[in-house]
Parts: sequence; C-alpha cells; structure tokens
Amino acid sequence: MTKDKSAPSEQIAIADNLELRDLTAALAAGWADFRAQPVYGLFFAAIFVVAGILLSYVLFTRGELTWLIPAAAGFPILAPFTAVGLYEVSRRSEAGLPLSWSSILGAVRGRGDEQILSMGVIIFVAFGFWVIVAHVVFSVALVEAGAGSESLAFLLTETGIIMLLVGSAIGGIMALAFYAITLVSLPMLVDREVDFLTAIIASLRAFKSNKVILLAWACFIAISLFLAMLPGLLGLFIILPVLGHATWHLYRRLVG
Repeated sequence: MTKDKSAPSEQIAIADNLELRDLTAALAAGWADFRAQPVYGLFFAAIFVVAGILLSYVLFTRGELTWLIPAAAGFPILAPFTAVGLYEVSRRSEAGLPLSWSSILGAVRGRGDEQILSMGVIIFVAFGFWVIVAHVVFSVALVEAGAGSESLAFLLTETGIIMLLVGSAIGGIMALAFYAITLVSLPMLVDREVDFLTAIIASLRAFKSNKVILLAWACFIAISLFLAMLPGLLGLFIILPVLGHATWHLYRRLVG
C-alpha cells in the first residue's frame, strides 16, 4: 500500500463510522500481536521506561521538583513515537512478511524519506514546550504559596489545587491536540509513502469524523498509561506494547 507524496490528503479515504466494538477489536488484536511477538514490545517499552526512570532520577537527585513533576506529567506525549517500531511489527505480521531487528528498527527512518523523523522532532518539541509551560505554572504557584522547590505540601493548599487544575487543563488540551495529529499520522507514515503534513491532515480528518469514539479511546489511553506508570513505570511493559499494536489496528480500520 503506497501513496504518491504529491497526492492531496483529501484522496485518502477515512472511515467515519467507527464504533465502540472497533476499539475492543483493536485491543484484542493488539493483545494478540503482543503475545505473538512479545520481545519487540518489551524492547520498545524498556526504552520508554528506562528513559523515564533516568529523567526522573536526574531531576530528583538535583532537587528539581518544579521540573520533575511537569516532565513526568508530559512524558506520555513521547509514547506515540516510541510505538513506531510496534506499528511495523503489526504491519509485517499482518502482511505475512518476515520480522527482523533490522526491519523493525529501520521503521524509524520511515520509507527512507525521514518523514517519521520529522514527526519525531515535532513530538519532542511539543514535549519540551509542555515542560517549560508547566514549569512556569508550577514555579508561579510555589512562589504564591511561599513554598520551597523541594516541598510537596503546597499541593494541598488552595494555590496548589488551583495550580493542578490549571496545569491539568493546559496539559489536557496539548495532549489532545497531539493525540489528534499522531493517532493516524504515525502509522500512516509507516504504511504509506506520504509526507508528514499529509499524514497529519488525514489524522485530523479521522479525529473529526469519529470524534466521540476517538475521545473515548483517548480517555482509555490516558487512564491506562496513568495506572501503568504508578508502579514505577513497570506497568508500561504491558500497556505500551498492547496500545501500540492496537493503535495500528485502529488505524487500519480508519484508513484501511
């Protein structure tokens, strides 16, 4: 399945009749893919988990609470890019193609045109922007509450609660925006020869056409990732691969 890069995004057919049963079917297919090829899922989950632990360790040991909490809250933004290799595992399994580390790891290069890497840059810039914005909100709240940067007690104050509400609102809007542009675009860049702008537009069209169901999927992802991160990020070894494979199957339902 290939696509000329000059083709407008309007020519990419997008399903507009997604149902809840499609979400459960995608989850079941994602779980089946993970069980069939667990080593790849565990590998990519390990990269995500180790990076999160190292980031948290460095910031915690330096006493940078005002950076640690925003970084931890925004870290899931990077998950879609980490899942690119999982999309390739599902794609090759679906097509009956052989699996190898070279082909799976090479998926990050896309089809040799660096379109996926361009998307990766956008995602990492978004993560950095979120951390800076959240850091500013957090720092202002600390000053307002008269708390030290090493104190968590201020979170229980009126100022701390307001800060959490404001930060959550800003973070939720940003997370939803990047969910909408990456849900279809990253799997599509693995699957087809399109430029990343075309893929982003197709992803936004898919979200607009199936808003209610895809909002439900977004909530499920957010809750799953949050719960998986509680036990020292260890739950991500299961949740991240399953969601990654499931996203591929949802993409196939949307753009198949």
